[in-house]
Amino acid sequence: MMTMKQTRFASGKLALAMAAVLFGAPAFGQTPAVPATTGSLHGTVTDPTGLPLMKGEVRFTTNKAAAAAEDKTLKYDYVFPVDASGNYVAKDIKPADYYVIVFQEGKHLDYQDVPIKAGDDKAVNFDMTREEYMKELPPEKRKEIEEVRKKNSEALSVNKVVVNLNATLARVRADLAAATANRDDVSHDVSDMQSATQAKPDESILWFVYGDTLQAQGDHLAKADRATGKAPMTDDDVLKNYSDAGDAFKKSADLNAASKKPDANTQSSAYNQIGLLLAKSGKLPEASAALETAVKLEPANAGMYYGNEAAILFNSNQTEASLAAAEKAIAADPKRADPYFIKGQALIGNSTVDPKTQKPVAPPGCIEAYQMYLELDPDGKQAATVKEILGGFDVKIDTKYKAGKKN
Repeated sequence: MMTMKQTRFASGKLALAMAAVLFGAPAFGQTPAVPATTGSLHGTVTDPTGLPLMKGEVRFTTNKAAAAAEDKTLKYDYVFPVDASGNYVAKDIKPADYYVIVFQEGKHLDYQDVPIKAGDDKAVNFDMTREEYMKELPPEKRKEIEEVRKKNSEALSVNKVVVNLNATLARVRADLAAATANRDDVSHDVSDMQSATQAKPDESILWFVYGDTLQAQGDHLAKADRATGKAPMTDDDVLKNYSDAGDAFKKSADLNAASKKPDANTQSSAYNQIGLLLAKSGKLPEASAALETAVKLEPANAGMYYGNEAAILFNSNQTEASLAAAEKAIAADPKRADPYFIKGQALIGNSTVDPKTQKPVAPPGCIEAYQMYLELDPDGKQAATVKEILGGFDVKIDTKYKAGKKN
C-alpha cells in the first residue's frame, strides 16, 4: 500500500511592543528576548536505492581530518539517531564549522560540511542517490544498487496498482449492495471490474467480483424483459451476461486452487454461484453438478449448497430430485428451515384420502417437515402457507410457531 507524505506548515507570530508614558510613570513593555547561543539541524537521509535510511546516526565533529580518515578513536561532539522514516533532528549545537557524517552499523556512508551559527535552524538532507556520490562507488556496488532500484520501482508500481484495485473493489461492492433490491443497472461496474481483471489477471478475488457484476447486470436485463413481457432466456444479452459470469467464477476458483494458499470457501462459493447461474439459464443437470462440486470442496457448508440445489430442482418441478436434495440438506444442517418446506411440498402431492372419514392423509414425514419449518422460522416467507396446509389436515398449530411481536 502507498502512503502519502504530509507536509507541515509552520506559522510565526509578529509581536508588537508598545510603550506608554503617563504622568511620569515608568514605561512597561515586553521583556527582551535572550539571544540564542546554539543552533539546530534537521533533515532526511536517503540511501543509494532511493529509499529512506531506516536506521543509522548523524555525527558531528570539528576534526574533519580525523573523521575523513575514519579514525576509530575519534570522539564526536554530537551524535543523533536517524529514525525509521529516515529523519533526524539535531538540537542545541554550539556554533562552529562541522563535518557531519551519516553512519550505519559503524560504517561511514555520507558527509557534508555544515557551518552552524547561533540561532540557526537548518534543513540539511543527505541524498545518496546524487550523481557525485554514485560515481565514487565501486562498479559492482553501483550495479547492485541499480538492481535494487529496479526492484523497488517495480514494487512501487505493483503497490500503486493494488491501491487502485482495492478502491475499485470497495466501490463496486457498495454499488452491488445498493443495486440488489431493485435489480438496478450496474454496467459501469461491469466495465470497472473487466478493467481490474485486465490490470491483475492472476487475482482470484477480482474475477469473483467481476462475476458478481455480470450476474447482477444479467438480472437487471432479465427484469427489464419481464416488464415488457419478453422471456429473459430468449434474450442473448441476458444469456451472455450469465455465461460470462459463470466463466469469471470458474476463473476465480481455478486461480485460487492454484495459489500458494488455496481457500476452500472461495472455491466452493464460486461453484455455488456457477450452479445458480446455470439454473437461471435452464441447465439443471449442470447446475446440480456445480453445487455438488461446492459440497465436495467445502463439506462444512453442505447444508447451504444442498439447500440451493433442492430449491432449484423444486422450482423446476423436479419433485423427486428436489426431495432427495432437501433430505441431504437437512442431514447436513438440520437448523436450516427452507429444506423442510421443500420436503413437505415434495411429499404433499402423495397425500391420500381416508375412505372412512374422507379426510386428507399426508404421507409419512410430510407434516413433521412442515412443523419443523415453523419451529425454525415461524416468521418465514412460507409460514402462512404452511399454517394453511396444516390447518387443512386438522393439525393443531403450536402457539410457539406463531410470529412474535415486532418492535
